[in-house]
Amino acid sequence: MNELGADAIPFLFIVNYARDAGYVISKEDLDDRYIRWQFHAKSNNIMRNKDFYWQALPVSKDAYTEKFSFVKDQIQRGNSFLTNLTQPTRISTNLGLAEIYDVASAPYKLWLKDLFVVLSPETFIQIRQGEIRTFPMKGTIDAALPDAKKTILQDEKEMAEHATIVDLLRNDLSMVAEDVHVSRYRYVERINTMQHDLLQVSSEIVGRLPDNYRGQLGDILFTLLPAGSICGAPKTKTLEIIKEVEGYDRGFYTGVCGYFDGENLDSAVMIRFVEQTDDGLVYKSGGGITFQSESDKEYEELIQKIYVPVS
Repeated sequence: MNELGADAIPFLFIVNYARDAGYVISKEDLDDRYIRWQFHAKSNNIMRNKDFYWQALPVSKDAYTEKFSFVKDQIQRGNSFLTNLTQPTRISTNLGLAEIYDVASAPYKLWLKDLFVVLSPETFIQIRQGEIRTFPMKGTIDAALPDAKKTILQDEKEMAEHATIVDLLRNDLSMVAEDVHVSRYRYVERINTMQHDLLQVSSEIVGRLPDNYRGQLGDILFTLLPAGSICGAPKTKTLEIIKEVEGYDRGFYTGVCGYFDGENLDSAVMIRFVEQTDDGLVYKSGGGITFQSESDKEYEELIQKIYVPVS
């Protein structure tokens, strides 16, 4: 990434959660028989009229509650302020990975043949003209609920969780940039899904990179990984808690993907993630746990996030 960036050669990159596997593919080597991607583009509507079904078979509430209780205990012991707890969910559907990619409309879409599809709403970092931005997303609510926007913005647990992750990512950006500041705080966006609409709360953090940043793209990226919004704070200890409690391999889920066009870089956190396994399709999802979290609500959030976004 450093070499391609220094030479202004466009490339696509994909890095897994553990930061020990990935792809860096120059533009001229991209082959849409094996990999397809769209950033900030609408669905091509190829399958809009197709009849399809979608059933989620999540982890049991009892099993989730046991893991939730472990995380809550770690928080009460002072080992973490915020821990992102995720779990895999079996999916029953007549759609394959490529079909899910085709029918979905998301800010960031990525398909790897026979491996996974990403339908992410969350930017990891954007670099344009020497400025670096990140947009942490924390806080989700069913848009159909009465006064949904007011409810999510006034929820004390959600406020604390969002503040924690903004502080973490502001500190992260400060490791690679100067003049780091929050330019927008807790703004709300609507996400359309096959099941129902959701409201999502985000913030925007901005910093200024050094003049030679293009030759340091890989260093910048790996300094910031893993994304704070999908682990928690403090990052190092929270990663240990996640490894102990989740009981499965995240793989490329909650890693990052992105594209450098020779001048600017755009990238996403790989959430809203469907993986092909030997036992069928698995959707991986979760949410942040704080000392104010309630098991029932967090379990419902995990299930709420099992969706395919549509226009």
